[in-house]
Amino acid sequence: MSAPGAAAIQPAPLAGAALAVTSLALALGTFMQVLDSSIANVSIPTIAGDLGVSSDQGTWVITSFAVSNGVSVPLTGWLMQRFGVVRTFVVSVLAFTVASWLCGLSWSLPSLIVFRVLQGGVSGPMIPGSQALLLSVFGPARRGTALGIWSITALVGPIAGPVLGGYISDNYVWPWIFYINVPVGVFCGLVCWRLLRSRETPTRKLRIDTVGLGLLVVWVGALQIMLDKGKDLDWFESTPILILALVAIIGFVAWLIWELTESAPIVDLSLLKGRSFTLGTLTLCLGYAVFFGNVVLMPLWLQEQVGYTATWAGLVAAPSGVVAVVISPLIGRLMGRYDARWFATGSLFFFGVSYLMRARYTADASFVAFVLPQLVLGVGMSLFFVSMLAISLDRIRPEKVPAAAGLSNFLRIVAGGFATSLITTFWDRRESLHQSRLSESLTPYDPSYVQSLSQLHALGLGDQAAAALMTRSMIGQGYLLSSLDLFYISGWLVLALIPLCWMVRRPAGGGAAVAAE
Repeated sequence: MSAPGAAAIQPAPLAGAALAVTSLALALGTFMQVLDSSIANVSIPTIAGDLGVSSDQGTWVITSFAVSNGVSVPLTGWLMQRFGVVRTFVVSVLAFTVASWLCGLSWSLPSLIVFRVLQGGVSGPMIPGSQALLLSVFGPARRGTALGIWSITALVGPIAGPVLGGYISDNYVWPWIFYINVPVGVFCGLVCWRLLRSRETPTRKLRIDTVGLGLLVVWVGALQIMLDKGKDLDWFESTPILILALVAIIGFVAWLIWELTESAPIVDLSLLKGRSFTLGTLTLCLGYAVFFGNVVLMPLWLQEQVGYTATWAGLVAAPSGVVAVVISPLIGRLMGRYDARWFATGSLFFFGVSYLMRARYTADASFVAFVLPQLVLGVGMSLFFVSMLAISLDRIRPEKVPAAAGLSNFLRIVAGGFATSLITTFWDRRESLHQSRLSESLTPYDPSYVQSLSQLHALGLGDQAAAALMTRSMIGQGYLLSSLDLFYISGWLVLALIPLCWMVRRPAGGGAAVAAE
């Protein structure tokens, strides 16, 4: 066991080429994990067809990864205290690389699901680990820069996923969505071990909270499966969904009571006593939920209703990632000089403007019209993570940072799962409402209906074909109106989060938080 004061001794920050190479490797560690949470989404029809299963069965490729990853993220704090931050991160990256290679070799859906469970399970420490190590190698004076680099990869990943997934599915074979991780993972693991093993954090022998771990697996697993399958099974009209919801609620309550009374809990909930951590994490989760829900909705709408291919739907989203990459380094440098709450306010403002711009889309919107709000979104993205993390990690002791990052990322993942399920369900139900209202006006007594029918007849379409075409047009209009509703709600929701940014303490030293005494 380490000496009591060992945790307070921090190695000197890196500099020069060592800092640049290490930062790149750590950023790639985050990028791989975030990328794989979204890259398979647009490839499900291709994977399902190749493996001879339905698309509904193919969604287990996404669900299996989300469940195992959701369970493993909260274990980060315990793992890094027990084995060290560097060792835990490097082993996680290399195991993720092997699991990605196995996913590409899958010969059936069950084998792919097993390997995706493995991939999600071993990836839990990757994001909190890269976050903690970036903060370490840059040092407190450049904390904003470290968080800026981390935020680039964390935000670009969900956008790059559909682009790469769509391009690979359209032009190559689906296993390459997993094989591309192999060279990146090997580079990341070897570089980090070679340059950071001398900076290993103190370790101590901790007993594992087996009861807390078991309850965590039960309620998180039930919750993730419920969220992923709820829409397909008509939510609480389905007995399996009701059972899963009951298991999740009872499991969560039992886990919460156990963790609050356990002397060595698997998840350190005492971190929630800090006002800045709690409110900062709450704002992070709610803002990310709206962001991620729209990341899911936009390509889904473009592909299913507007007629874009997977590649072109990804290209619509790409400009926001480019803007975030360009601006984030500047934001990182400024974060240490100014109050992080202003940056957080700016991020939510730009998010809100972007979504409200989308709420003005029309049925004949051009590619440029789709891209312009994405450029505004990119500005918000460059500010969002770095400011939220500067606020939530303010005055967290260095030895507590991995646990805090793990808990924050766990809650963010759960929020993203809720958002995905809610926004897709709401999208379909609002479309049904709009379609029913539109159909009420399409009667033989409506002059516009009669005129449209006559025009279709003039093009050589019979009554049945003309009616089918008009129905399809009405469905497309219904989904457009539903999308506009969601964009409008998203815009005002994120703007409503701005007051939360000012309910936290001013981060020490502008945006560069320091450890608590």
